[in-house]
Amino acid sequence: MKDNPIANVRVAILATNGFEQSELTGPRQALKEAGAQTTLIAPKSGKLQAMKHDVKADYFDVDLTLDKANPNDFDAVMLPGGALNADALRADQKAQEFIRQIDKAEKPIAVICHGSWLLVSAGLTKGRTLTSYHTIQDDIRNSGGQWVDQEVVRDRNWISSRQPSDLPAFNREMIALFGEKKAGAPNS
Repeated sequence: MKDNPIANVRVAILATNGFEQSELTGPRQALKEAGAQTTLIAPKSGKLQAMKHDVKADYFDVDLTLDKANPNDFDAVMLPGGALNADALRADQKAQEFIRQIDKAEKPIAVICHGSWLLVSAGLTKGRTLTSYHTIQDDIRNSGGQWVDQEVVRDRNWISSRQPSDLPAFNREMIALFGEKKAGAPNS
């Protein structure tokens, strides 16, 4: 393929059962079309069941389990939302440590909807500006972050969006950020 802005960028997608299907499939397809390699990482092996809002949806194969995932093997992370998914991941110590190591290395993180709960529980949101699904704005503020109601927000190595209707802007900005990091551009 020609003109792939993020060719060979290795993206970890952290999820578990109950993720919002469009918030994984849409960004994953956009990443693939831009040349990235994605790996679906979950706490357990097998298949994950997606949700379409509050209705069970399709199953997706897990590529790698969290206990075997090494943050050094990835260039970026994408966190889909879905309340059930995000609530389970935020309590997972391995998920918290994985995202802390990614952030400490200043690798890009793209997060949508409820996915920000992992960033809150990992202790990363203090002093950061982000958006999310409106129902978790108090969690972000109470953890020392600044919540804003915008389609997409960039804060240094993070891109965040609110909900599935924001996916076109989220995908565009995620690919731009991942491309900058690939080129070695400084944080903005």
